[in-house]
Amino acid sequence: VRQLHWWMAALILLAYLLIDFHEYFPREVRRAMMQGHFWAGITVFLLVWWRISSRARGGTPAIKPPLGSLASVASRLMHLTLYAFFIVMPVLGFLTASYEGKQVKIPFLGIALPSPVAVDDAFGHRLEDIHATIGTVFYWVIGLHVAVALWHHFIRRDNVLERML
Repeated sequence: VRQLHWWMAALILLAYLLIDFHEYFPREVRRAMMQGHFWAGITVFLLVWWRISSRARGGTPAIKPPLGSLASVASRLMHLTLYAFFIVMPVLGFLTASYEGKQVKIPFLGIALPSPVAVDDAFGHRLEDIHATIGTVFYWVIGLHVAVALWHHFIRRDNVLERML
């Protein structure tokens, strides 16, 4: 599970970098960056199910010293929020691409995944706005997640950060 955490963190960083900087590149490079963005999201979507399954089977190591009840609830809410993000964002992204008539191609094969919907550019743009807004909000959520991990390590001096390394 520890490795899944870091693989997913790297993929999410990659997805953000590909989408945030694609406009600075020539058209053909932008297309490749968009495909990379799509596949980083799809991979996160696939990995989150493995992560949920692993967590359900094995749980997580205990936090020492244990959290108080309020911190424990906050921790559960943060993790539920992150898992919701890992599921909702790729689904929204794939639906956005599909409604906008964009193809999500399987790397090195050039075969496009089938679209589950008919093209509706206006609806696709609305979904894209929602996808982008959630993405912006999650910059802050991810930042909070990192800040809290550092707080646990340097202020509370528990083993939360050590459990991830």
